[in-house]
Amino acid sequence: MCPFGGRLMDGRSTGAVATLVCHCLLVETPQHGLVLVDTGLGLGDVEHTVPRLSAFYLRLLRPQLRIEQTARRQIEALGFAAADVRHIVLTHLDFDHAGGLEDFPQARVHVLGRELDAARRWRHGFVARRRYRPDQWDEITRWHGYTAGQGERWFGFACVRELTGLPPELLLVPLRGHTEGHSGVAIGTGDGWLLHAGDAYFHNDEITAPHYRCPPGLRGYQRLMEIDRQARLTNQHRLRRLAADASARVRIISGHDALEFDACAHGRALPVVRR
Repeated sequence: MCPFGGRLMDGRSTGAVATLVCHCLLVETPQHGLVLVDTGLGLGDVEHTVPRLSAFYLRLLRPQLRIEQTARRQIEALGFAAADVRHIVLTHLDFDHAGGLEDFPQARVHVLGRELDAARRWRHGFVARRRYRPDQWDEITRWHGYTAGQGERWFGFACVRELTGLPPELLLVPLRGHTEGHSGVAIGTGDGWLLHAGDAYFHNDEITAPHYRCPPGLRGYQRLMEIDRQARLTNQHRLRRLAADASARVRIISGHDALEFDACAHGRALPVVRR
């Protein structure tokens, strides 16, 4: 995504245009096929951009819609078929995270139940009508919703739970605030954890800088999109504490920070909080 605003939006760009990513995470399991965490924008979003996507967000975020960058095409380029993706775990149902659901019709879709309810029933107001796009997922039938308030504690987060039909190394971590049923997804790596925090934060400095720091454009965008500011900020604070705890061995990434994405993709260490 290439919104106008430069460093006011991403904190780094020197020109008028910022660089944000919109990525997903592919996990290969020994017995449960491929697991996709979020889907990004899908084939239908590229081929039928309007009316699938809101004109407001197209102008605001300026996504670069390229067929070869969709999750389905990238998975096929790795030598897999769409049917090999047997499970999709969603952080939430915003258009830029769930646009590719129908590209994997055989997958079971795991999501917090209150997020699915919000997308289906609570589409009131300017933001809700534009963030949730039923055309992206109205043909999906294999939903698996999880009840809020159930689960165990995990590194300071409550109601964390395993996912039905998946190994215990994959966990759903409620991170309410950005949306009603927003979640993170934790993946055990053998020597620690990778936590995909979705849109619980947008810029790495929000959880790793010695003092909270976020580019003003991104800060404004988060406030535009949030449904509960206190819950969002509380979960950001928990993520900051976890990021600062080296003994926890949890690597945290968000859904849109280009620096984090590049570091993770190339196996480099992410910045840590200096106290």
